[in-house]
Amino acid sequence: MDETEFWELIDSTREDAEGDPEDHAELLVERLLQLDPESVLDFARHFEARYNRAYAWDLWGAAAVLLGGASDDAFDYFRCWLIGQGREVFEGALHDPDHLAELLDEFDEEIDGDGEDLGYAADEAYEQLTGAVAPDLGISPQPSEPLGTPIDFEDDRALAERFPRLWERFGTSG
Repeated sequence: MDETEFWELIDSTREDAEGDPEDHAELLVERLLQLDPESVLDFARHFEARYNRAYAWDLWGAAAVLLGGASDDAFDYFRCWLIGQGREVFEGALHDPDHLAELLDEFDEEIDGDGEDLGYAADEAYEQLTGAVAPDLGISPQPSEPLGTPIDFEDDRALAERFPRLWERFGTSG
């Protein structure tokens, strides 16, 4: 599976799920079950590589604005959700997290921003196909610390200055 096929699978299942992250994960597992185990592992490698690339302070700050705060786990699930939004949104957010203000049509923190189940889709499909736990993917782990400059997620002023467009659209006033 190449990068284009990876994103096509993400996009088609998201569209079929009409944006619901839980439905998206279920549909993704169903589609992955139609592939051979090695293709499922290829998908997992693409997903994990993007998940690791998204481990950055700026993106975590953007998640904090969108979610009204972001714990370690919330940021992990946010990165999975972000991948699930497709290549344009994902790459745009990595390039400039504040650009999410334009890339997202809407954002409901009760539904959006939590793609935990997407992060497990390939593992689940592989296990159903083979009866075994997926092997190590052989890719570099995420950095021990997020890339970039740390952000104080409790400082509304700092968040508003760093992410002016996101703050204007989704931020809370203190």
